[in-house]
Amino acid sequence: MSDTPSPHIELYVRSLVPDGAHERQAAVIERLETLDQDDAIEDFSVIVWGKQVSRESAAAHTEEGRYILNRVAEFKQWALSNNVSLESFYQTTEISSEITDDYSAMILPVMGLAEYESGELQHVAPCTNGDVVHTIMDRLERLEAGEPPAIEQEASNASIV
Repeated sequence: MSDTPSPHIELYVRSLVPDGAHERQAAVIERLETLDQDDAIEDFSVIVWGKQVSRESAAAHTEEGRYILNRVAEFKQWALSNNVSLESFYQTTEISSEITDDYSAMILPVMGLAEYESGELQHVAPCTNGDVVHTIMDRLERLEAGEPPAIEQEASNASIV
């Protein structure tokens, strides 16, 4: 057994999803259940979020809205600190409305994974590092093998000339 504490995983899933996405979500949840049973992770939770969130919306002022906005801000800070990008997965769009003023909203991914060890965010998937996309399934495979996130391995293999 490793000296490293087992991570807690948070899986964020969109409730209303395109065809085929429910099967992918179910496959990830099954994989997390197996990892939990095999003690490869401490535990996991599944959090349902919507398609988009806006700081200007009434929903942003609810407990759930603040939670999602705070988590996404934490994910973006992690990405900045680890020199990776979440931009293709958390896109901002302008919403036109005849009822209210136009506003910006962040489109949330169909699924997002956050990995915590001792309460500290260690990894977010999906993310990109240059042209390389690190998917949720990639991270689950590495957890299953007892390996660190690929971005950590890439960073430790980099040489400074």
